[in-house]
Amino acid sequence: MAQFMLLLYDTQEGRAHFGSMSPEEMQKATEKYMAWTRKPFTRDSKRLGMDNGKVIRSDGGKPRTTDGPFSETKEILGGYYTIEAANYDEAIRLTLDHPHLEHGGTIELRQVYGS
Repeated sequence: MAQFMLLLYDTQEGRAHFGSMSPEEMQKATEKYMAWTRKPFTRDSKRLGMDNGKVIRSDGGKPRTTDGPFSETKEILGGYYTIEAANYDEAIRLTLDHPHLEHGGTIELRQVYGS
């Protein structure tokens, strides 16, 4: 089976939506995400920290580190899942019920090579 990463993106507005949820609503949303981690095809899942991280680029052959990703980025990478599927078609089908899509989030699907 091939492995695919689901990269979960959200906008500032979408992230603010989560911040405005009641504790009960937040608990229910968290339970949906956690239930998805227990699906038989899910291999890994992590939420990323709230900071912007760092970006390392080659600048004339020398590494240069900056705060990242970019200030003009409209979407925020908030976490990922790694799943197993036979191909992209199956990976898409398996992803269609992910709770991130309920809140207007974006999921980028990428095949991972090697193990």
